[in-house]
Amino acid sequence: MPELRKDPVVGRWVIISTERSLRPTSFAPASPGRAMTFCPFCPGNEDKTPPEVYACRPGHEAPNTPGWKVRVVPNKFPALQIEGTMDRRGEGLYDKMNGIGAHEVVIESPVHDQDLADLPLEHIQQVLGAYRERVLDLHRDRRFRYVLIFKNHGAQAGATLEHTHTQLIATPIIPKILQEELEGSRRYYELKERCVFCDIVQQETGENNGRRVVTMSERFLTVEPFAPRFPFETWILPRRHDDSYDTLGDGDELRDLAGILKDTLQRLNRALDRPPYNFVIHTAPVSDGALEYYHWHLEIMPKLTRVAGFEIGSGFYINPTPPEDAAQYLREIAVEA
Repeated sequence: MPELRKDPVVGRWVIISTERSLRPTSFAPASPGRAMTFCPFCPGNEDKTPPEVYACRPGHEAPNTPGWKVRVVPNKFPALQIEGTMDRRGEGLYDKMNGIGAHEVVIESPVHDQDLADLPLEHIQQVLGAYRERVLDLHRDRRFRYVLIFKNHGAQAGATLEHTHTQLIATPIIPKILQEELEGSRRYYELKERCVFCDIVQQETGENNGRRVVTMSERFLTVEPFAPRFPFETWILPRRHDDSYDTLGDGDELRDLAGILKDTLQRLNRALDRPPYNFVIHTAPVSDGALEYYHWHLEIMPKLTRVAGFEIGSGFYINPTPPEDAAQYLREIAVEA
């Protein structure tokens, strides 16, 4: 069984997942210049994945058969295991618990070589809706404190299969990066009685600003953050306060997010020649009520530089591209209406 282990110095939890070493060679990425001969995510191979837990099907096809547009399945080689109890315990000064959680894959399209940015707007809306439905369902499991949605696009970004997909991992603890965001947001709110993310939106869209704004819609803003860790790091934020991704409405709100996500990814693709990238959705943890001081957002991080010894040893990041320059460059990219 996997274990969650806590570093006693900085409080960082690490997943020790021995099961992932059992990944068979058929799931390995294709070597450069060679096409994969088998993809478990393509239609017709539904029996090669665990049974689906959610799917968008325009017809009335049976589960685990072709005919789907978006399909969600448990990860065949999960980082965390859904069955069992946490069993918190100590080993001297070290803390550990069983590696309990959920690990799912959102297969975004039945077309093998179709990128998320190239999908029709309505299809992207279905993908975003699938994220929301899975988060809502996983929140019903009281063992889980947080659900992280993330996408690895391209081998350099950590993708082991080229078929476009996103992953969700539910954890029994709040991840350290999220905890740091929550604590920083709470301190800002206690000092100013305002949400720091709302203040970012207001300042970046003010009359005398806009230098770091890439694009905006009625409900969402795409911006290059003031202190980005990586070149062309890009955030999408709701323009009005909202702490949780799972509160998105089905109609105009979800469609608006699909539109600005498509627009943003197309700008990055055209500006940077379809770079590998990671994106993550940071949202409020499972709680009994809304958080006035936190604001959900989506972070896109193209893989243009490497994290090396200085970053690892110090926690500082060196970014050679000012966000104002990146925003101007992305604004000037022509994208489809």
